[in-house]
Amino acid sequence: MKKTILFLMISLSPLLARDIVPLDKNATDLVYMLPLKKFPKWICEAELKNGKKVQFASVKSMMQLFFHQDYFKKRKLVDDDVKAIYVQDFISGQRLEANKAVYLFGSHLIGPHGDDLIPFESEENAKLFMLKNGGTKILPYKKLSKGLIKYLDM
Repeated sequence: MKKTILFLMISLSPLLARDIVPLDKNATDLVYMLPLKKFPKWICEAELKNGKKVQFASVKSMMQLFFHQDYFKKRKLVDDDVKAIYVQDFISGQRLEANKAVYLFGSHLIGPHGDDLIPFESEENAKLFMLKNGGTKILPYKKLSKGLIKYLDM
Protein backbone atom coordinates (compact mmCIF):
# COMPACT_ATOMS: atom_id res chain seq x y z
CA MET A 1 0.00 0.00 0.00
CA LYS A 2 2.78 2.43 0.90
CA LYS A 3 4.55 1.67 -2.38
CA THR A 4 1.35 2.37 -4.34
CA ILE A 5 0.83 5.73 -2.63
CA LEU A 6 4.47 6.68 -3.16
CA PHE A 7 4.27 5.66 -6.83
CA LEU A 8 1.12 7.76 -7.33
CA MET A 9 2.68 10.77 -5.63
CA ILE A 10 5.80 10.55 -7.77
CA SER A 11 3.95 9.94 -11.03
CA LEU A 12 1.35 12.65 -10.44
CA SER A 13 3.71 15.29 -9.03
CA PRO A 14 4.58 16.78 -12.46
CA LEU A 15 0.88 17.22 -13.13
CA LEU A 16 0.30 18.91 -9.80
CA ALA A 17 3.49 20.98 -9.78
CA ARG A 18 2.14 23.93 -11.77
CA ASP A 19 -1.45 25.01 -11.80
CA ILE A 20 -0.85 27.87 -14.23
CA VAL A 21 0.41 26.64 -17.58
CA PRO A 22 0.70 28.59 -20.83
CA LEU A 23 -2.63 28.84 -22.64
CA ASP A 24 -0.88 27.65 -25.78
CA LYS A 25 2.65 26.56 -26.65
CA ASN A 26 3.45 29.87 -28.35
CA ALA A 27 1.93 32.16 -25.72
CA THR A 28 3.84 35.35 -24.96
CA ASP A 29 3.75 37.86 -22.17
CA LEU A 30 1.40 40.75 -23.01
CA VAL A 31 3.73 43.44 -21.65
CA TYR A 32 7.29 42.29 -22.40
CA MET A 33 6.54 39.85 -25.24
CA LEU A 34 8.55 37.08 -23.58
CA PRO A 35 7.72 33.43 -24.37
CA LEU A 36 5.89 32.00 -21.36
CA LYS A 37 7.14 28.45 -21.88
CA LYS A 38 10.67 29.63 -20.99
CA PHE A 39 9.59 30.86 -17.55
CA PRO A 40 7.14 28.29 -16.09
CA LYS A 41 7.88 29.13 -12.43
CA TRP A 42 7.10 32.80 -13.02
CA ILE A 43 3.81 32.58 -14.97
CA CYS A 44 0.95 34.69 -13.59
CA GLU A 45 -2.59 35.03 -14.86
CA ALA A 46 -5.28 37.69 -15.01
CA GLU A 47 -8.90 36.73 -15.54
CA LEU A 48 -10.96 39.42 -17.23
CA LYS A 49 -14.60 40.12 -16.42
CA ASN A 50 -15.61 38.61 -19.77
CA GLY A 51 -13.97 35.30 -18.76
CA LYS A 52 -10.88 35.59 -20.97
CA LYS A 53 -7.48 34.84 -19.44
CA VAL A 54 -4.29 36.80 -20.05
CA GLN A 55 -0.94 35.41 -18.95
CA PHE A 56 2.30 37.07 -17.98
CA ALA A 57 5.93 36.11 -17.52
CA SER A 58 6.07 37.59 -14.00
CA VAL A 59 4.32 39.46 -11.21
CA LYS A 60 5.86 42.76 -12.35
CA SER A 61 4.42 42.31 -15.83
CA MET A 62 0.96 41.36 -14.59
CA MET A 63 0.85 44.30 -12.22
CA GLN A 64 1.56 46.63 -15.16
CA LEU A 65 -1.80 45.54 -16.60
CA PHE A 66 -3.53 45.63 -13.22
CA PHE A 67 -2.43 49.18 -12.41
CA HIS A 68 -2.88 50.53 -15.96
CA GLN A 69 -6.02 48.80 -17.24
CA ASP A 70 -7.29 51.85 -19.14
CA TYR A 71 -4.00 52.09 -21.06
CA PHE A 72 -4.24 48.44 -22.15
CA LYS A 73 -7.94 48.69 -23.06
CA LYS A 74 -7.43 51.89 -25.05
CA ARG A 75 -4.75 50.14 -27.12
CA LYS A 76 -7.00 47.07 -27.53
CA LEU A 77 -4.49 44.79 -25.80
CA VAL A 78 -7.31 43.61 -23.51
CA ASP A 79 -11.02 43.99 -24.04
CA ASP A 80 -12.34 44.15 -20.48
CA ASP A 81 -11.44 45.01 -16.90
CA VAL A 82 -9.53 42.60 -14.66
CA LYS A 83 -11.76 40.45 -12.47
CA ALA A 84 -9.08 38.44 -10.63
CA ILE A 85 -5.32 37.90 -10.69
CA TYR A 86 -3.37 34.77 -9.83
CA VAL A 87 0.25 33.93 -9.05
CA GLN A 88 2.15 30.74 -8.24
CA ASP A 89 3.97 29.99 -5.03
CA PHE A 90 7.55 30.00 -6.26
CA ILE A 91 8.45 26.89 -4.25
CA SER A 92 5.40 24.65 -4.65
CA GLY A 93 3.93 26.02 -7.86
CA GLN A 94 0.50 26.19 -6.23
CA ARG A 95 -1.89 28.66 -7.87
CA LEU A 96 -2.89 31.46 -5.50
CA GLU A 97 -5.14 34.46 -5.61
CA ALA A 98 -2.65 37.32 -5.84
CA ASN A 99 -4.19 39.16 -2.89
CA LYS A 100 -3.55 36.15 -0.61
CA ALA A 101 0.14 35.81 -1.49
CA VAL A 102 3.19 37.54 -0.03
CA TYR A 103 5.97 38.86 -2.23
CA LEU A 104 9.72 38.80 -1.80
CA PHE A 105 11.51 41.96 -2.84
CA GLY A 106 15.25 42.27 -3.42
CA SER A 107 16.25 38.64 -3.97
CA HIS A 108 19.46 37.70 -5.81
CA LEU A 109 17.24 35.77 -8.22
CA ILE A 110 16.40 37.87 -11.26
CA GLY A 111 13.05 37.51 -13.00
CA PRO A 112 12.42 37.08 -16.73
CA HIS A 113 12.63 40.85 -17.28
CA GLY A 114 15.00 41.97 -14.54
CA ASP A 115 14.20 42.74 -10.91
CA ASP A 116 10.84 41.36 -9.89
CA LEU A 117 8.65 40.26 -7.01
CA ILE A 118 8.64 36.58 -6.12
CA PRO A 119 5.27 35.26 -4.87
CA PHE A 120 4.80 32.81 -2.01
CA GLU A 121 1.82 31.26 -0.28
CA SER A 122 3.13 32.18 3.14
CA GLU A 123 5.70 34.30 4.87
CA GLU A 124 7.36 31.07 6.06
CA ASN A 125 7.93 29.95 2.44
CA ALA A 126 9.37 33.36 1.60
CA LYS A 127 11.72 33.22 4.60
CA LEU A 128 12.94 29.75 3.60
CA PHE A 129 13.61 31.00 0.08
CA MET A 130 15.45 34.04 1.47
CA LEU A 131 17.94 31.82 3.31
CA LYS A 132 19.40 30.65 0.00
CA ASN A 133 18.54 33.47 -2.39
CA GLY A 134 18.58 36.60 -0.25
CA GLY A 135 15.93 39.24 -0.17
CA THR A 136 15.33 42.67 1.28
CA LYS A 137 11.70 42.61 2.32
CA ILE A 138 8.59 40.42 2.37
CA LEU A 139 5.57 42.42 1.28
CA PRO A 140 1.87 41.68 1.64
CA TYR A 141 -0.25 42.24 -1.47
CA LYS A 142 -1.64 45.52 -0.15
CA LYS A 143 1.89 47.00 -0.23
CA LEU A 144 2.25 46.48 -4.00
CA SER A 145 1.90 49.83 -5.72
CA LYS A 146 2.35 51.57 -9.06
CA GLY A 147 5.48 53.20 -7.69
CA LEU A 148 7.03 49.89 -6.65
CA ILE A 149 6.33 48.32 -10.05
CA LYS A 150 7.79 51.39 -11.78
CA TYR A 151 10.88 51.14 -9.56
CA LEU A 152 11.34 47.46 -10.47
CA ASP A 153 11.07 48.33 -14.15
CA MET A 154 13.82 50.97 -14.10
